[in-house]
Amino acid sequence: MLKVLLLLSLFLVFYTFLGYGILLYIIIKIKRAWKVTNANWFTEQEMPTLTLVVAAYNEVYIMEDKIKNTLALNYPKQKLSLVFVTDGSNDGTPEVIQQYNSIKLLHKPERSGKIAAVHRAMLEIDTEIVVFTDANTFLNTDALLLIARHYKDETVGAVSGEKRVFSNTNDATVGEGIYWKYESALKKWDAELYSVVGAAGELFSVRKSLYEAVPIDTILDDFMISLKIAEKGYRIVYEPAAYAQETSSANIQEELKRKVRIAAGGMQSILRLQSLMNPFKHPILSFQYISHRVLRWTVTPFLLIISLLLNLVIVINGASVFYNTLLYAQVLFYITALLGWLFESRNMRIKLLFIPYYFCMMNYAVLAGIIRYLKKNQSAAWEKSKRQTGTF
Repeated sequence: MLKVLLLLSLFLVFYTFLGYGILLYIIIKIKRAWKVTNANWFTEQEMPTLTLVVAAYNEVYIMEDKIKNTLALNYPKQKLSLVFVTDGSNDGTPEVIQQYNSIKLLHKPERSGKIAAVHRAMLEIDTEIVVFTDANTFLNTDALLLIARHYKDETVGAVSGEKRVFSNTNDATVGEGIYWKYESALKKWDAELYSVVGAAGELFSVRKSLYEAVPIDTILDDFMISLKIAEKGYRIVYEPAAYAQETSSANIQEELKRKVRIAAGGMQSILRLQSLMNPFKHPILSFQYISHRVLRWTVTPFLLIISLLLNLVIVINGASVFYNTLLYAQVLFYITALLGWLFESRNMRIKLLFIPYYFCMMNYAVLAGIIRYLKKNQSAAWEKSKRQTGTF
């Protein structure tokens, strides 16, 4: 029985982080061989009206650059509106935005959190499409055009762009960039199969008519808003050619802080989106949601601990070479991760150690996030992580 539990635990861990991606890739290859789709895009005259919403809190250090990037975006000017929300900012951010007549500024001195600011902005918007992006990210010139074209398909309720992470150092935050490259591949395959499982706040869009205000205590507002649309039966499309680029976390401590918050938000989202785990109601989406999100944010970190303990007990009680080798492999992996942590803490950077170190850090963050959420210690207020400085 212990051996069965060990193998099952290891299988679920493998499936969560690699197996699902492999299975998804195979399914997509088969689907491509049997079905060819020709996209029917809007002409420039047919492009929908669109509002770009930027929520900013004390971002004066980067606001001029953000505005320049925003004003350089390609989209029919008569169909484009720009809204910047700066609730609670007291560092001069609103004053910078006020200098630009083409931007509608929404500001109030009280800070109520990002999602409250977004809800307030949505009451001022009457365009067909709304695109959300963060103040500390920069979009490629054609991002809005690439996103908007997907709404020609009436089954599409939301479109997610790609998040690209730039690092100007060789420290362990490079793991963030590697992680997002893998995540981007999964999102692309998810979208090809049926739908992306939640959008990232750096760049995503929705049909205004489908937008549903989520509770103001929502931690992962972008994730919840997009999946509430998927819950209605609409698809979330992924457009990797439309991207938001940002620098990686300033250090591993900042990245850990961000991951813990995401994990706490993930637990909250799972409890609030229980219908998405009903395969009778959402056959394909449930498979994607559980495989890509639920397993990562619930059982997998615990299974890593259980696998190591079970393997140790089996070896102590006498086992075959296979189980001894399995234990050695697990121990070696965690030693490698530990070395990565020790070297990073001493500013000694070895790229080979990035992946096991970042992997363990992510799973620790999930455990910490679950505990924080259950203790109700995670605020929904916008808590920025420090980012590296530098140019793209």
